[in-house]
Amino acid sequence: MPRCALLRALLLAGLLGPSLASGQSGGCAQALLTELGWRIDVADIAEPVVYGGPVCERADLAQAQAAGDLRVQIPARWSEAQRDSVLQDLFEDPATVCAYAFPLGQAARRAATRLEANDGFRFSALQLGWIGFGARGAQAQGWAGFRSFGRGYQPAAGNSAALDAFYTGRVRAECGVGRQVAQLATQRELYGDAAFDAEFAPGELSIGTFLTLHQTDSILLGRHAGRFFADGKARRTAQRGRQAFVGAPGFIEHVFDRQYLDDINNQAENFMVVDVGDAAARALRTHGGFAHYDAVNRRIWTLATQLPGPGPRRFERLLIERDPIARREVPEEKRALLAELDALLDDPFYREFLIYVHPRGIRPIGYHVARLLDRNPRTPFAIELGLHNLHTTLYRRWIDARLRQCAAGVPAPHTNSQAEQR
Repeated sequence: MPRCALLRALLLAGLLGPSLASGQSGGCAQALLTELGWRIDVADIAEPVVYGGPVCERADLAQAQAAGDLRVQIPARWSEAQRDSVLQDLFEDPATVCAYAFPLGQAARRAATRLEANDGFRFSALQLGWIGFGARGAQAQGWAGFRSFGRGYQPAAGNSAALDAFYTGRVRAECGVGRQVAQLATQRELYGDAAFDAEFAPGELSIGTFLTLHQTDSILLGRHAGRFFADGKARRTAQRGRQAFVGAPGFIEHVFDRQYLDDINNQAENFMVVDVGDAAARALRTHGGFAHYDAVNRRIWTLATQLPGPGPRRFERLLIERDPIARREVPEEKRALLAELDALLDDPFYREFLIYVHPRGIRPIGYHVARLLDRNPRTPFAIELGLHNLHTTLYRRWIDARLRQCAAGVPAPHTNSQAEQR
């Protein structure tokens, strides 16, 4: 058998080892790319052939591979250095970033689920500081304060141990801190505890007011955040596909001035995207992102103001739970308004765009639109993605960390996300 044909056969059979090349750099690059889903082949061709595919549109890696995404052919005659160059370039391919979004999304769902399950992680407007660690205090739960009135903390003795305070401890914080913690917990779940503790300095995991974070080494909004992706109305994200949203931060904010707020503690909701259904992703792409849904939110608000009735959870019961008792109480002449509201909220975006909001947990965004009608009925609300670096700086840090671990002979870390994927 000719050498190139033998090489190809061994590669396809998985018997060649982790690399096309004998060098550690190429071997580690191929191992990580293969883990992310790339199918790397050699062929009797003159130039590499790379097909990434619309990976961000897929539900999972299996669907992407079944569709023929993430394939590369490398010329069999190329040198080790040439092959390694192709592999390194693949880390900058948008398809690889989308492939990374699969384990990132699994990590986000795991983090949000664990935070949601902790009844001790609560929201309160009445506490001594911005973040309240209760009678035990911050130090006992793994955090050290660096700014007065609870406005800034960083891990005191281990990153994973500090985040355990939010998984299993008793802490009070508003939804902005809840979003920060969800974002940091996602990185923990992505890396695994040992790597998470080793790769990040305490200051990089600071929590507190958003203004405080800008003055720290925070990887979310501070000096170590690196390159941000700004897409407030999600125009570009919607065009990339569903996986491009997962793990991203955002907020739902009142449109009218503060004088129209009745519940100041619900003037906005900070969220992290947990999952996006296929129909929701297609709707977002069709409509060009969130701006369309801001207009729909305005229509929902206009209709809701015309529906009479008392109760602190009136619109939750009427529009989300669709409580038959609440719906029977709607006057006959208002039933057409109710039917229009139902139709608007039946849009896949409202049903399949799942977000984590502290302390409400993981729910469709339509739930929050209805909930805010109850809390602040005199203003509509708009939706924004926040600045984030998930697919820029944080992506590259994870890639580089995994390559360093491989070069040092450290086995790939076991993470909760990997367990979920299996």
